[in-house]
Amino acid sequence: MNTSNSDVEDLEPRSVVDDVVAQMRDLISERGLTVGDQLPTEKELCEIFGASRNTVREAMRILKAYGVVKVRPKVGATIVDNRMSSAMDMFSFNVMDISRDTFSDIQGFRCLLEVSSVEEIFDSITDEDIADLREINAKLLKTGGVERAAEQDFLFHTRLIRVLRNKAILDVYGLMKPVILKIIQKGKTRHTFENNTYHEHEAVIDAIVARDRIAYQYRMKTHLEAGYAHFSETSPFAENSK
Repeated sequence: MNTSNSDVEDLEPRSVVDDVVAQMRDLISERGLTVGDQLPTEKELCEIFGASRNTVREAMRILKAYGVVKVRPKVGATIVDNRMSSAMDMFSFNVMDISRDTFSDIQGFRCLLEVSSVEEIFDSITDEDIADLREINAKLLKTGGVERAAEQDFLFHTRLIRVLRNKAILDVYGLMKPVILKIIQKGKTRHTFENNTYHEHEAVIDAIVARDRIAYQYRMKTHLEAGYAHFSETSPFAENSK
């Protein structure tokens, strides 16, 4: 079977590409390049690293996937900082079945953000924030289908997290969205969102309005821990991991 030169280059050992990726990162650091700066041209990179064009292109593709560079025709590679959004995209393809332990871990983390941050939430929340939460929750009664209702439920909690005015926390919460949505949907029906979730959200908002810290923490914790019984005791991957 005849093999073209390009096919041979496509089959280059992965370590060669990894080496060039590492060299590119070193080059960015050594030259003090930052967001908005351009990398050398593809031809220049081939000469700098003594690598083939295909190897450099593959290394660039990896950096692009990591959100480190953006490649545009006739412009070349520009350094960007989309690492968080790239991680979100990759995370969305890796949502495995959730065990009770995973449920507890995820909801425990959410409790740290939404229950333990009660002082920060009460200190920062405005009338506009409360009005938005009421409006978002009201749409739960009009949203058709479990998936769309779950999205609305997630939007409610995201809007509450936004009250903390912390972009890093908001980004992490967004990163967890695929898993949180799976938790929200598990074992629920349209009826559950209308008759349980909606009223639980309203009770949380009422506690905020009353500035009742104990009621808020109790209502939110109970809300986040609901549904525990819908998850199996162990992950279906547990046996394979032993």
